[in-house]
Amino acid sequence: MPAIQCKDVSIRYKKGDLQQIGLKDYVIKKLTRTYKVEEFWADKHITFTVEGGDMLGIVGTNGAGKSTLLKAITGIMRPTEGEVVTEGKIAALLELSSGFDNELTVRENTYLRGALLGYTRAFMDAHYSEIIAFAELEDFQDYAFKQLSSGMKSRLAFSIACLVNPDILILDEVLSVGDEAFKAKSAARIKDILHNGVTGVLVSHSVKQVREMCNKVLWLDHGNQIAFGPADVVCDAYTTFLFAPKKQKVLPKDDKELYEISERYRLAMHLGLQEKLNPEDFPYTVNPNEAESARIVRLTHLVDSMSPEEREALKKDMEERKQQKKKKKAAKAAQQPSAE
Repeated sequence: MPAIQCKDVSIRYKKGDLQQIGLKDYVIKKLTRTYKVEEFWADKHITFTVEGGDMLGIVGTNGAGKSTLLKAITGIMRPTEGEVVTEGKIAALLELSSGFDNELTVRENTYLRGALLGYTRAFMDAHYSEIIAFAELEDFQDYAFKQLSSGMKSRLAFSIACLVNPDILILDEVLSVGDEAFKAKSAARIKDILHNGVTGVLVSHSVKQVREMCNKVLWLDHGNQIAFGPADVVCDAYTTFLFAPKKQKVLPKDDKELYEISERYRLAMHLGLQEKLNPEDFPYTVNPNEAESARIVRLTHLVDSMSPEEREALKKDMEERKQQKKKKKAAKAAQQPSAE
C-alpha cells in the first residue's frame, strides 16, 4: 500500500504581495503604480509513489526544491497545484535548532522541547537519562543552553527528536550534525527506527549516505523532476552530473538515458578498481593525489573512448567480480553461528 503519493505537485512562492510587504508598503506602491508581484515555482509537476517500508532519498543541488517538497509532504505547506496523499502518522526532523530557550538549562530545555513535540511529562521522565546519554551531555545538564556549542545543541535536538514512533519519518540533513562519531551513531539510530517497517524520506547532500540508506531516489533540479527510480541507478547518474565540467553537465531526458549514464559510471568505477589492483596492465601512471572529481571525469572519458569490444570486456569483468563478491558474502554468512 502506498505510504506517500505525490500527484503532479507544483508549489509557487509569491514575492512582493500584500502578505509579504505589509499594508503600508502595499498602499504606497499602489498609489505610485509600482506594485508588482513576482512568482517563483519552487517545485513543478512532481509525481512519484513510495510504498510502505521504502526509504526515499531526495537529491539535488541547492535551490532544487527539496526542502519545499518536504514541507508539502509533512503538511506544513499546501501545494499550489496537485496533491500529496500520505498514510499514517508523520514525524519530521527538519530544523533541529528551533524550539529551545537560550536562558534555560539543558535539563529544562529537554523537557520544553519534548513538550513542543507532544511528549508527556511522564514520558520525558522515563526517557530523560537516555536522551542526555545519547547526546553525550551528562556533564552539561545544568548549564545554560546558550553556553553549549552548536554541535552540542544539535546533538540534544536530535536525541529528543529520535524518540518517535511514526509511520513516516522525514529527515532533512539531520544526519550531518556533530562529529564523525556522532554522525555514525545518528545514522545507526535512524536505521533502527526504519527497520521497524517505518517509511522514510531523507534529504541529504551526501550521495554516499543516500546510497547506503535508501532504496529509491528522487532527483530534483531547479524545481524539476529529473528522475525517480532505484537508488544505485539515480545516484550513479547524479554523481556523474555533479562532477562533470560545467559546460558538459547534461541532465538525462528519460529513463533510457538515466540507465545509460548509470552503466557508464559503473564501468568507469570498475576501470578505476582495475587501475588500483593491476597498475602494471595500464600504459600510464595514476596520480595518487588525484582529486575524486578529476578521477571520475578522467575514468568516464576513458570509458567513452573505448571500442564496443573493450567496453563489453570491461562489463563482463565487472559482472564476474560482482558475482564473486556475492559468493564470498554468502559463504561468510553461512559460517556465522545461527542464533538459538
